Amino acid sequence: MTLSKQLRKYFVMGSQDTDRDPEAVLEEAIEAGITAFQYREKGTGSLEGEAKHELGWKLRSLCREKGILFIVNDDLDMVEPLDADGIHVGQEDIGVEVIRSQFPDKILGLSVSTEQEVIQSSLEKVDYLGAGPIFQTSTKEDAKPVVGTVWIKQLREAYPDLPIVGIGGINTENALLVVEAGAAGVAVVSAITHAESIAEAVKRL
Repeated sequence: MTLSKQLRKYFVMGSQDTDRDPEAVLEEAIEAGITAFQYREKGTGSLEGEAKHELGWKLRSLCREKGILFIVNDDLDMVEPLDADGIHVGQEDIGVEVIRSQFPDKILGLSVSTEQEVIQSSLEKVDYLGAGPIFQTSTKEDAKPVVGTVWIKQLREAYPDLPIVGIGGINTENALLVVEAGAAGVAVVSAITHAESIAEAVKRL
């Protein structure tokens, strides 16, 4: 399967994003058809240290068992212990050049939300772009201004060979707009963690 296809339904979650058992939520989401998972243990109420690693390992094992791409968010210390398939970073995190030299064979994703960020980023080092926030989001405490689907179109035209994942405020109602704008996939948190039916939500994404 190509990376573009693997990024189609990209679920992002940490323990702080759900009041249920994260392992049960991920298992349900995998059964429902997600194609990639990012472990993002960050923000108010998130786990640290041993507990963070322990949960990460459980979620990692689930993904491996089911053949789902497992990405860690911004935490280089977890890449090797969890044997992650890749790492996703934002603009304020460690530079992609450093990460690429440290992990030459891992999938590397980078978030971009402005022309300026694109210009100052070494895009030749990354495997896919996270573009957003496309819509208003309440999941990320430090979210940037909304960029809309036009940002996906611009990136798609400028970088036709780089898979783009739309992030920020995406739900079952608007996911199709993001894909139609040229994204390889959509990354969601609450569209799955807060869904009445995870199976139904993933199907509609």
